[in-house]
Amino acid sequence: MSTPEKSSLGKAVPYADQYDAALLYPISRAPKREEIGVPATLPFLGADLWTAYELSWLNERGKPQVALAHVTVPCETPNIIESKSFKLYLNSYNNTKFADAAEVQARLRTDLSEAAWRGSGRTGTVGVRLLAPELFDQQPIHELDGVNLDRLEVECTHYTPAPELLTAAFDEQPVSETLTSNLLKSNCLVTGQPDWASVQISYSGPQIDQAGLLQYLVSFRNHNEFHEQCVERIYMDILQRCKPAKLTVYARYTRRGGLDINPWRTSHPQALPANVRTARQ
Repeated sequence: MSTPEKSSLGKAVPYADQYDAALLYPISRAPKREEIGVPATLPFLGADLWTAYELSWLNERGKPQVALAHVTVPCETPNIIESKSFKLYLNSYNNTKFADAAEVQARLRTDLSEAAWRGSGRTGTVGVRLLAPELFDQQPIHELDGVNLDRLEVECTHYTPAPELLTAAFDEQPVSETLTSNLLKSNCLVTGQPDWASVQISYSGPQIDQAGLLQYLVSFRNHNEFHEQCVERIYMDILQRCKPAKLTVYARYTRRGGLDINPWRTSHPQALPANVRTARQ
C-alpha cells in the first residue's frame, strides 16, 4: 500500500521536465477514514477541488504555453493524490510538446483518474478544466460567505483536535446558518509544514455553540494531517457531536508548490461550490 512516508514529501528529488505519469503518487483514503469513524457507506458527498497555477507545456513549434487547471477529484475515489507528486507530475510537462490544450487536458484527465482509482478494481473520472491566459482576468477573488466566527473573543487553550468543545442546543428550535473562519491551520502529515485555510460550515439542526466551534477549529493548529483528512475529521466531529439534519464543510487552503486543495463535503446533493479563490490563495 502507498503510504505518506514513502512519498516524495520531505525528500530531495530531481525535477523531471519530460512528461512522466509515473510521478503521481496515490495514497489510500481508507486508513484515516477508519480512524475517524467514516463507515464503508460514506455519510457524505463531495469532492476535492484543486487549482494548478503552474501548468506549462510546449506547442509543436517548441513555444511555451501556459494555463490554469481546475481539477475535481470525487470523494468516492479510494485515493487522494499526494500534492508534491502532483507538482512533480505537472513539472514534467514543461519541456514536452503537445498538439494543443485539448491534448493536455485529456492527458491530465486520464492520468489523474487512473491514480485516484488505482488498486480499487474500479474506474472513474476526475474532472479537468483548463483556463487559457485570455480568461485569467475573469478569475474572481471572493471570501467565503457566512457569519464570521473570528469576531468572537474566546480563550484558546487546545491546539490538537478537541471535539469535546463542540456543543449544540438540542432543547431549542433548530436553525439553518452558515459560519466561517479564517483561523484554520493544520500541518502536513509528513513534513510538519503549516497549512493555512479558511473554512465554511453550513448546517440545519440544533444551533451549534459558536464559541465552542471556533475553539474547536483553532484546536487543529498543531495537528498533522492532510487537507482532505482534516475536513473529513471536522465533518464527522460536528455530525457526531451536534447531530445536524444537514451539514456541509468546505475549506480553501492556501497554495503550496503552485497548487491549492479545497475539500468540500456535504450530507445532501447540491451543486459543487464555484472554485473561487480567497485573497490568501
